Amino acid sequence: MRIDFKPGNMLYPVPVVMVSCGDGERSDIVTVAWTGTICTNPPMVYISLRPSRYSYDIIKKSREFVINLTNEKLAKTADECGVKSGRDIDKWKVMKIEQLPSKVVAAPSVKESPVCIECKVENILELGSHHMFIAKVVAVNVDGKYMDEKNKFDLTKADMVVYNHGEYIGLSKVLGTFGYSVKKKKTRK
Repeated sequence: MRIDFKPGNMLYPVPVVMVSCGDGERSDIVTVAWTGTICTNPPMVYISLRPSRYSYDIIKKSREFVINLTNEKLAKTADECGVKSGRDIDKWKVMKIEQLPSKVVAAPSVKESPVCIECKVENILELGSHHMFIAKVVAVNVDGKYMDEKNKFDLTKADMVVYNHGEYIGLSKVLGTFGYSVKKKKTRK
């Protein structure tokens, strides 16, 4: 039996990321689930934020941010960064998150994050409840302990997390690789 829902966002799971930002006067971290890739060449991503969020004005003013991927060790911190406001607390201090200087942007990265993606805003689309920041990726920093012997980022080793209908879920099992459904089996000689 199929169940009909009212039109809404049912595109789950989605990544859980901690977006760090700074405008020279203040910095903050906001947890975002509305994010993703929008172009390969040039590499571009987006985040969508409510204009009421404290980080919104910081990003709008500085026109840059860092997407910090979240793993199981950071899940509770990411949740707390999403429910508490930078207007009320310094999340870096309260949550004991270490700032890592970024390579290209002035916004700090989250040192504890497995992957930090530095971004410069190209455009802001005012869509309704959320505004979309479309950004070019200008640098990527990866914690070397999550790289495998082929110098590839190992998702299972990093214990990455996704968000699904209010729940944080760990990713730890590889089901296949791109093209595995059509790959020809090797014959033994």
